[in-house]
This record gives sequence, C-alpha cells and structure tokens, in this order.
Amino acid sequence: MSFRRSLGLFDSTMIVAGSMIGSGVFIVSADVARTVGSPGMMLVVWLITGLMTLIAALTYGELAGLFPHAGGQYVYLRETFGKLPGFLYGWTLFTVIQTGTIAAVGMAFAKYTAQLIPALGESNVLVSAGPLHVNAAQVFAISSIVFLTWINARGVALGKLIQNTFTSTKIVSVVAIAVAGIVYGFSSGTFSVHMSALWTDAVTPVVPQLSADEFSSLGFASRMGIPFLAAIAVAMVGTVFSSDAWNNITFAAAEVKEPTKTIPRALFIGVTLVTALYLLTNLAFVAVMPVVQDPHGATAFERGIAFATNDRVGAAVADVIFGGPGAIIMSVLIMISTFGCNNGIILSGSRAYYAMAQDKLFFAKAAQLNERGVPAYSLWMQALWASVLCLSGKYGDLLDYVVFAVLLFYIMTVLGVFKLRITQPLLERPIKAVGYPILPALYIAAALAICVSLLVYKPNYSWPGLIIVAIGIPVYYGWSRR
Repeated sequence: MSFRRSLGLFDSTMIVAGSMIGSGVFIVSADVARTVGSPGMMLVVWLITGLMTLIAALTYGELAGLFPHAGGQYVYLRETFGKLPGFLYGWTLFTVIQTGTIAAVGMAFAKYTAQLIPALGESNVLVSAGPLHVNAAQVFAISSIVFLTWINARGVALGKLIQNTFTSTKIVSVVAIAVAGIVYGFSSGTFSVHMSALWTDAVTPVVPQLSADEFSSLGFASRMGIPFLAAIAVAMVGTVFSSDAWNNITFAAAEVKEPTKTIPRALFIGVTLVTALYLLTNLAFVAVMPVVQDPHGATAFERGIAFATNDRVGAAVADVIFGGPGAIIMSVLIMISTFGCNNGIILSGSRAYYAMAQDKLFFAKAAQLNERGVPAYSLWMQALWASVLCLSGKYGDLLDYVVFAVLLFYIMTVLGVFKLRITQPLLERPIKAVGYPILPALYIAAALAICVSLLVYKPNYSWPGLIIVAIGIPVYYGWSRR
C-alpha cells in the first residue's frame, strides 16, 4: 500500500490557506493594539509577519523540490542536520505544535458554536470529579476532532473535498466582511478620522524601560530604536501564530501531483493570499473602530480594538457594522473558518508522524497505511492526544510557550538551505529559493531578533518552549535504544 497522488495545485493551495486561517485574525489584533498602540503600527506588525512568512515559504520551495517526500519539514531537518534535530521537531510537533493547535482550533469552533447554541458552552459542566471538570464545549470540540479524523481516515479525496469547500467559503466570507467594514468606514467618516491618527500611540508599549510619559514624549523617529522594535517583536507573537501552519502542505508531499512544482507554487499563492486577507481584514478593523478607547466603555466602539470584549475584535466590528445580527454573522464565519482550518491541520500532521515512524522514531503503527492509502493509525494517535489537551485546558498555555520554539525550527530549516548549497551543490534543484542568499538571510536575522526580544521581554513565552524541546533529547536516545 502506498500514498495516492491526488492533490493538485488548487487542493494544495487550499491546504496552505485553510490551515493558516482559523480564528486568530479575528482575535489577536486586540493584543497587538495594546502593545503598539496605533493603527499604523498595528498594520505594520501584520505586514512584517506576512513578509517574513512569505520569505520562509519561498525558501521552503527549494527544500520541497529536493525532498518531495511525506513528512515535509521533519524530512528537511533530518536530511540537513541529522536525525536528532528532525526528531526534536517531530516531538514538539506531536506534543504541542500540531496537536495543541488542533485542540485550540477545536475549542474555538465549540465556543463560537455556543454563541448560537448556549447548551454547548463552557458554563455547562457535564462531569465534575475532584480536579476534573468536563464541560459541553470540550466534548463538542473533541467530537469535531474525532469526526474530521474519521473523514480523513477514509481517504485523502474526502479530506480535500472538505478542505476545498470550507476554505473557499471562508475566503469569500472574510473578503465580504472586510469590504463591508471598509465601506462602512468610508460612509460613516470613521475611516478618515482613524487614519488621521495613523501613527499616534495611545498606550504604553510592553517594553519596561520606558514609562508611559517617557514613551509618549518621544518623537516617532526616536521610538524606532531598539526598545520600540522590541515592542513590535513581542506584538508579533500572536500574528506569527495566526500565520503559522503554512508549511503543512509539505507534510503531505507524497500525495501531491508533481510535488516539486506544485508545493512551491501552492506555498507562494497560499501565503500571499492569506497575507493580503489579513491586511485587508485589519484595515477594515481600523476603518470601523478606533484602536484604543476607554476599556470601561459601554459599547464596542467606545472600548476600541485594544479593549474588545474577550479580545473578540471581529465580533466587535461586526456588531458596529451590522448591529444585533453582527454577533451571529461573525460566529458563523468563525465556525466555518475553524472547522476548515482543523481539517487541513489534521490531514497534514499525521504524515509527519508517519515519516518519523518510518525512521523508527515513533510508534510503529503510525508507519502503516490503510486500504485507502492514508496513515489511519497516525491520524487516530494525533486525535487522541489533541483530545487530551482539550480536556486539560492547557492547550492555550502550551501554544504560547511554543511560538519561540516554532521560530527556532523555522530558522534551522532555512539555514538548511545554506548548508545544502555548500555541502551538496550538485543536487538537482527544480526550484531555487527566491532571492537567495539575501532574503533567506533577512528572514533568519528577523526571526532571531524576535527570539531575542522574547527571551528578554517575555521569558515566560520562551523558556518553557525550550524546555519542551529539550525534553525530547532523552526521549530520542531512549527511543533509539529501543
């Protein structure tokens, strides 16, 4: 039994875009706004994230051409730096990155469904035994994960049908909401008002060296020093996570038609599309609402983007545009978005564990394909651990911790392109990294700057991630001895 190459360019692009767009773009702008404090800098943070993601995707295109095998980034790291770095990535992917994202997206799907069906909310506790409390939202999230796993275990053809349908729907819906916001902003006059204060800072940045008075007394040019850049780097924690999972198509390379050509193209088209959608969406946010207002304001508009209730910026903007039905419209949009997002992540992630099992670095059953040509055991192992994370309630904390580690693995993978150009210059490269060596080097420098800023200003986000990765070292040697 072998994989079946049934994913074309459109299917692959839908996996890239669909895996990236979840609920993050409708939420994290609140934290970005609180950190940088101005409409212009909020948009700059999203733009920088998009450009960095695009550079990484274009660089991965070369690796995808060299190693068009199941496992994607795991294979790239194994081939360039050896089995241990590859395993550490796979270990972190399974324990936190992929499964934690599945749990978080599943819970987001459940929480927004509960906006329409209150009985499915977190307040409806179904089981309470000592420290264990299981609510309806957790059960519904797990049910959605199990359902999507079952769908994908029945073959990639069914999985891609779900992916294409839901991703196309949410792209159209996001564009419609964004256009509605921009039109509202122009017609009401709020767009011009908010744009007139494009670079005005209204809140204290996260950087502790400056007080609020000191920061506000500086001119814009003075703010562009290291502390201000550090504030931008810290603000990118949420935007980087919202733009992550673009690499998932590389995991399923063995099921892509003409992978050496299709995957690089899908990465470029998908990342460019999502970056444009994110910028358009945030432009709509700024067009409708002020970035910072009164945190105790009575209405969504009076609170502004930075102080949207529960950080639900998308819901707040929809409420301003559409009034009462706005919350329902946004809930339905996020339900569609998260359901399609989880399908792509579930489909792709299992292929990485399959590749690890082929190297005898994961459970042997994960290396088996069922009669439909998919790694069913790997899919169900992933679903089981993601469900445990749903019940633990700690998936959000784990994802915060692992953003630092995710960036480190991206840096290592991009470095792999440099290493292979030196050590194996004669390898046939159907696709070469765009802008090599300048753009890949620029990505590495920018990603390292973000990592250093997180180590200095948000150690709680960085050290736990390193610890999770480090735990994988003794696990690797123990597994190798087996």
